Amino acid sequence: MRYADFENVMTLVRMNRYLSACSNSTIKAMTLYRKNLRLSQELFTVISCFEIALRNKIDSHLQAIHGSNWLQNAAAPGGLFDNHNCRYTKSNINDAVAKLNHNYTHNKLVAELGFGFWRYMFASHQFAATGRSLLRILPAKPASTPAIQYNHTYIFNQLATINDIRNRIAHHEPVCFLPGQAIKDTSYARQHYTLIIRLFRWMDIDEAGLLYGLDHINTICNQIDTL
Repeated sequence: MRYADFENVMTLVRMNRYLSACSNSTIKAMTLYRKNLRLSQELFTVISCFEIALRNKIDSHLQAIHGSNWLQNAAAPGGLFDNHNCRYTKSNINDAVAKLNHNYTHNKLVAELGFGFWRYMFASHQFAATGRSLLRILPAKPASTPAIQYNHTYIFNQLATINDIRNRIAHHEPVCFLPGQAIKDTSYARQHYTLIIRLFRWMDIDEAGLLYGLDHINTICNQIDTL
């Protein structure tokens, strides 16, 4: 496709950043755009696998403590989340149950709730409501030190970082630039990828085996760096 046609589809405003990052080379700008799409796809796949692994770890842990229908029960009157501080968590569960309606099963409810919901299991009020035990799903997590407390707040904040890049990709924002600049750079993507791999390992999950054949992020980042 000629660059003029490519730009007509993607818009001048969107492509200006790619042109600037590629010293106004139209061929490189189109290549960078495509590489960014590939990188976004790869990252989103890894994030999706991480999200599923995280929610399943949380669910298995809390089923063992609070029963096989713990999630719906937690939003019922007198349940774990039936309090002012957890009202949005309760509302999210009840909305998902209503959406599922006659198709409700516990497993479908787990799948219906998004990444943000599961991240909030490590927020202070939700963490306390479920028994302050969720850090056990991260058995390989480092011990806290005076410099760094690897507590539920730390995990909550790390998950927020992953949620941010997830939302960025979902809204078709590029991940191949320095944030807010027209400078080609893969450090943003690499840092988030490294964090995801680290959390997989803290959950004692063989991420290399899980992502076999799916993960080409470093290869694509290298291609972008040398473009």
